[in-house]
This record gives sequence, structure tokens and C-alpha cells, in this order.
Amino acid sequence: MSAWLRRYGKWMIILPPLLYLLVFFLIPFAFALKISLSETALRVPPFTDILTLSTDGHPHLALNFGNFKYLFTDEVYGLSYLYSLKTAFFSTLICLALGYPMAYAIARTSKSTQNILLLIIILPFWTSFLLRVYALEGIIRENGLLNTALLWLGVIHHPLQIMRTTLAVYFGIIYSYLPFMVLPLFATLEKLDNSLLEAAADLGSPPWRSFLDVTLPLSMPGIIAGSMLVFIPAIGEFVIPTLLGGPDNLMIGRVLWDEFFGNRDWPVASAVAIVFLILLVGPIALYQHYNTQQLEV
Repeated sequence: MSAWLRRYGKWMIILPPLLYLLVFFLIPFAFALKISLSETALRVPPFTDILTLSTDGHPHLALNFGNFKYLFTDEVYGLSYLYSLKTAFFSTLICLALGYPMAYAIARTSKSTQNILLLIIILPFWTSFLLRVYALEGIIRENGLLNTALLWLGVIHHPLQIMRTTLAVYFGIIYSYLPFMVLPLFATLEKLDNSLLEAAADLGSPPWRSFLDVTLPLSMPGIIAGSMLVFIPAIGEFVIPTLLGGPDNLMIGRVLWDEFFGNRDWPVASAVAIVFLILLVGPIALYQHYNTQQLEV
């Protein structure tokens, strides 16, 4: 029995997540790839079969790569990909700029204070994501809390137009995904050995130099993990640009929705999803490569 466990025990542990990935990722991905290689048809479901049988019983494979070609000929898709990448990139940078000081401050407080501050960070997750976005809309609209407060303080004389702009999309993404940046950074900074900073100070290093030479390099795993947790979901965001953005905020999530449910062009929508997934493979592969290097060190 012990020999059997040594031989097959690791597979018993690995098998459940492998089955999960097979059922909920690989099989849906195969279906999406199949649909992307078909043609639009007036039927239910609205696409043709890529594998059919001829009258003499021989299988016939008909692959249509025109859907992928169409993505590179229509500038709407290229612009939506670029806009999604730009929005996710700058949102991640802003979340990092805001989240790093927050995580650093939390990591340097006492344990009891840490629990309270972490609870404040996690508290928004107890509310529905959709409700949080609607709540933000109530804050930034023309007669919302932000404009009302600024008018009352005399900072502005006319309400600011934030809703239906790119700024509103950035507000929504940063507001929604900032905790995903703070928590990995806190987990890394909280484990930082303070004796290293004391040694740097004893050697005459000023605080800013100690931060650049010691704290920042050692916190790099948290920076990369937090950046991936913000960048990957932000690039495919649909709810925030739909509720807060305007017609110019065409992110790839909205394009997918319009193609699937508006135009009912499932082959093109599937091609958009496949290309979108390929774009995400790069950052994920870099993250895995960095983690592997860290473990080897």
C-alpha cells in the first residue's frame, strides 16, 4: 500500500485540478476554437459545422480562417485590443502606485492594527461587484457625492463631467481591483526581514537608498503577483466600461458581448476570444517563468 501511494499519490493530488481545468477550460476552449473556424448561419446555433459527411459517407472538413483575417482587416477590433491593453496597463500602474504605500504602511503596523486595516481592504468583497460599480456611479455622476462636495467647498463652480468618460473607467477599475494589488504586496512586505534594513542603516545607507536596494527588490514577487491579478481581469473588463464608460471606451469585453448577443456572429466573437486568450498567454507565461526562477534561487 505504501509503495502504491509513493508511486501514485502525487497523481491523486494533481488529478482533481487537472480535471477541473479539462472540464472548465480546455473543453470550452476547444468549442470556442471550433466555432471560430466555422461560418455564420441563420440557424440555432448560428454557425455551420466544420465536420460534415458527404453523400457517399466520407467526412469533409471545412475550416474557415476568414474570421481571424477579418479581425486584422477591421480596425474596430485592433483599436479595442489596443484600448484594452492601454487601459489595463495604466490602471495596473496606478494601482501599484496607490497600493504599494498602503501595503507598506499596513505591514509596518502592529498585528492588531493590521487585522483592522486588512478587514477594511477586504470588506468591499462582501458586496456584489455589480453593486459596487453602481455605488461608484452614484459618487461620480453630475449630481453625485463627489460633485456635491466639491461645489459645497467652492473648489468648482460647475459639476464635473466624469460619467461616460475614460476617467470614469479608470476610476471603476482602480476602485474595484486595488485590493488585488494590496494583498499580495502586504503578504510579501510583511515577511521582509527588518534586520536587513538595520544592517543597511549601520553601513550608512539613507532610508531612500535602503528602500531601493533592499525593500523594493525583495518585494518584487508581490509586485508581479499584484500586477498580474489586476492586469489580467482588467484587460477583459465588461461591466465597468459598460456602466461607467461612453461609446469611445470600446474594450474587448464589450466587443465580445456585442458580437455574441447583438450581432449574433458567434464565429467572429469566438475568433476575438481566441486572439484575446493568446494575448493573455504572454503575461501569464512571464509570471510563471519569474516564479520558477524565484523557486530555483
